[in-house]
Amino acid sequence: MAVVRLRASLRDKVWGRRKLSPWFPDAAEPVGEAWFLADGEELPLLVKLLFTSDRLSVQVHPDDGEDGPRGKTEMWHILEAAPDATIALGFRERISRERLGEAVRTGEVEELLNWVPVRAGQTFFTPAHTVHAIGAGIVLCEIQQNSDVTYRLWDYGRPRELHVEQALRVSDLGVHGGAVTGREIAPGVEELVRCRFFETDLVTLEAGESRAVEARTCHLWICIEGRGEIDGQQFVAGEVWWIQGSGTVRADVPSRFLRCFVPR
Repeated sequence: MAVVRLRASLRDKVWGRRKLSPWFPDAAEPVGEAWFLADGEELPLLVKLLFTSDRLSVQVHPDDGEDGPRGKTEMWHILEAAPDATIALGFRERISRERLGEAVRTGEVEELLNWVPVRAGQTFFTPAHTVHAIGAGIVLCEIQQNSDVTYRLWDYGRPRELHVEQALRVSDLGVHGGAVTGREIAPGVEELVRCRFFETDLVTLEAGESRAVEARTCHLWICIEGRGEIDGQQFVAGEVWWIQGSGTVRADVPSRFLRCFVPR
């Protein structure tokens, strides 16, 4: 088995923050995203950690074949959330495309969105075409198709390019289902998301417990708590490991992972 710890690439963002602990050392400039990359190879999935001190733009992503071969379906697992933290997913009620266009022109689009409170441990599935925004005071893990095609509908007056025509063309105008409900599929394994692009489970290991790793396509283990070994290599929280083949994960202390892979 080959085991590779992915490299964390930190990205400055106007809505980011300097306090990154316990995931990374605190930063001199606001960091909004950490991308986990495999040197010399582009994986079909991309894992990010997002750190927010302000709202992200209201945006939407296309599906495969709508603006290039690969679209962007994603999911979020909330790691930290301030008491008043919210995200926007879809609309409070179904609207027309004409109404959405008018709301973007007048700045009313924020009021049409369904802003929901979030807390650590929740998971949200955001398929392509879902209009969404992430609020302030959140740290989350994002698992997505490896694509960065984004159409901004609204950016609160910040001087960044908008893509209103493209966004209106692909936006789902309905109501989103909200947080997902996990389902236990094995002791210590909770199914979170299943879609045609990726499957993600929450895996919990007690101190001293080991778990066999099956061979999967683009098999990523994202440590969100704990420490231990993956085939003799030490892991800690905040790391993403690409496991090629089968092997064993062993926890030294109580540990939790998001385990994701591309379906067969």
